[in-house]
Amino acid sequence: MPRTKRMLIEGVCYHIINRGNQKQRVFLKEGDYKKYLEIVKHYKKKFYFKIYAYCLMPNHVHLIIESRDTKDLAKIMQGVTQVYSVWFNNKYNKIGRLWQGRYKSKIIEKDKYLIDCLKYIELNPIRAKIVASPSEYLWNSWQERKLSDNGFYLLDVPEIL
Repeated sequence: MPRTKRMLIEGVCYHIINRGNQKQRVFLKEGDYKKYLEIVKHYKKKFYFKIYAYCLMPNHVHLIIESRDTKDLAKIMQGVTQVYSVWFNNKYNKIGRLWQGRYKSKIIEKDKYLIDCLKYIELNPIRAKIVASPSEYLWNSWQERKLSDNGFYLLDVPEIL
C-alpha cells in the first residue's frame, strides 16, 4: 500500500518528529548529539531553512522548521536522517534501520500555537524526567535561545516573538 502524500503548504512551519526504530536510543553518547546537530547545520546552509526550536531526546528528535520551498522539507529530512544513520551505524558497528519509518510532520501556523509548540519541545526533557529545568539539558534550543553559547547557532527567531 503506498504512503499517503504529505500536505505541504507555503508560509507555515512544521513540527517534525522522528523516533528511533522500536523506540531504541538514537543518541548513545554526547558526541552523537553533536554530530546530529552538525548535520542539521550543514543541511540548513544547503537549503536555507529556518529552525525555530529543537530537542534531541535519547530516542527521538523534535524540530520546528520553516523551509523556503515546501519541496525541500523531504530533501532536508531525508538527508539528515540518512547521513546520521550511516554515521551512527558505522560508529557502533550496527546494521539496519535506525529510525522508525518516515518522520512525522505537523503543520504549525505562525501564531500563538507556534509559541506553545516551541515551549512543548523545549520542555520535553522535563516531562520525561531527565532534568528538572531546561537549563540542565544541553540538547535543546532552550540552551541556544537563553544562553547563546552552545556552539551550534542553529536558531532563527520567529516573527511572532
